[in-house]
Amino acid sequence: MTAAPSDLVGAWRLESYVGVEEDGRVVEGPLGPDPAGLLIYSADGHVSVSMMRTDSEAEATRFMGYAGTWRLDGEQVVHAVSVSSHGYMIGSRQVRDLALADGRLTLSGSAGAAGGPRQRRVLTWRRTEGNQP
Repeated sequence: MTAAPSDLVGAWRLESYVGVEEDGRVVEGPLGPDPAGLLIYSADGHVSVSMMRTDSEAEATRFMGYAGTWRLDGEQVVHAVSVSSHGYMIGSRQVRDLALADGRLTLSGSAGAAGGPRQRRVLTWRRTEGNQP
């Protein structure tokens, strides 16, 4: 079933962020074992995502975030990035496969250095309810 824009509109809390290696192994994502995050899709096409590490690994990436616009393209969501905590993302289009089930939104896409092994990044979000912390 293809998602409609109204299916995404609202706020989502990050439940998990993992990497899936080419051989299928699931590994810890770049924000550690217990990341926190908030993803907001507005009805007028804006998106904002903020994610952070919650453990005390000072040497690792602590925060990732960006904002811009979004649109659906079949079974994918496309984020056009206008501001970001990572300069290389500004002006980029972040394309993610999406799945919706049981109040959860799963977004996934490939990551990895050019010429190196590819890893699938999988983020699972749960819809927030009201002003729930």
